[in-house]
Amino acid sequence: MPDAMTPKERWLAALRLEPVDRIPFWPKLDGAYPRHREGRFADADLDSLHEWIGSDRHEPMDSALTARRTTTSVDMRRDGDTRVTTFGVPGREMRRVDQFDNHSQAWHPVRFPMHDLADIRGMTAWYSDAEWRIDEDRLRAAEERYQTLGDDCLMFTCFGQSPLMHWVEWLAGIENAHYLLKDHPAEVSELFEAMHGGLVRCAELLAERSPADAAYLSENTSTTLISVEQYRGLNKPHIMEYARVLADGPPHLVLHMCGHLKALLPDLAEVPCRGFESFTRPTLGNTTLEDGRSVCRDKCLVGGTQAMDWLRPAREIIGIIESALEPLPHHRGIVVTSAGVMPPYCEPETIREVCRWLAGHAARN
Repeated sequence: MPDAMTPKERWLAALRLEPVDRIPFWPKLDGAYPRHREGRFADADLDSLHEWIGSDRHEPMDSALTARRTTTSVDMRRDGDTRVTTFGVPGREMRRVDQFDNHSQAWHPVRFPMHDLADIRGMTAWYSDAEWRIDEDRLRAAEERYQTLGDDCLMFTCFGQSPLMHWVEWLAGIENAHYLLKDHPAEVSELFEAMHGGLVRCAELLAERSPADAAYLSENTSTTLISVEQYRGLNKPHIMEYARVLADGPPHLVLHMCGHLKALLPDLAEVPCRGFESFTRPTLGNTTLEDGRSVCRDKCLVGGTQAMDWLRPAREIIGIIESALEPLPHHRGIVVTSAGVMPPYCEPETIREVCRWLAGHAARN
């Protein structure tokens, strides 16, 4: 067994499927979590909560990526809990309307910008006009944040979402995305290639300049949103190219995929990325750690539970995690997390008890 590791060393070893001193643990606390705390934790921030729990920290940092435009524009305006984003191209504007949910502290689209062929062509022009580069001032600030946090955590950045998933979630919406794909396949494919070109350039810039340990694509992949055939034909080829650009890392490519993945595992096994984050077990997800390890033998699996598990008493949660770990051939490349965001109704004391148990659970290297 390795000597005692820092959280960063533990995370990096897990991403590389190397031996660890213990299985890393990261409760995924977001901005909504402290708002639901009472008593001794009423005024706690996320940093102090993680310190008290004993988390293996995993913190975001700015990508410093920015797009320069020549003939197109983007304008974002907020009015209370409503945010309107206007995508402008010569002779046309397309708008997305997002609503802020105070309970989850998150934005959700309520009106999409893609409705017809003219919108598709307009958005293709909008993506084609972007020239991606690094904002030097933001990069310096990101480097300072990286140095300040030191060995306390894994530092990650996000550089977007692959074209198919962004199309489904943010541009057209689930239903209309599939209608438009069927009605205008050539034009949607042209849009995807314009989006893809920008993401390839972003991956290249991160590979050249970013101090981050990991680079995420916020995929939210799930066969409840797209089919296996669509993933294989419209999504996987793009992901393969980003993975090739970032193959030498850092930053190491990690895919955030919080949905149903079991039917995709043979395809995911071929993607040369480091890991899959938010690996969610049934019934919220449909893929266990054992499922993932049996097919994706060289990938780090970050997750292993589901949100509903964390509404149980600590001893029951521990039993669920123990049952998930027991059938695995080894514990290299495993990070136990809440998979998706930690439910606010799970108390810090519960999370801490689980963390302490896992810290004392021998990792099979």
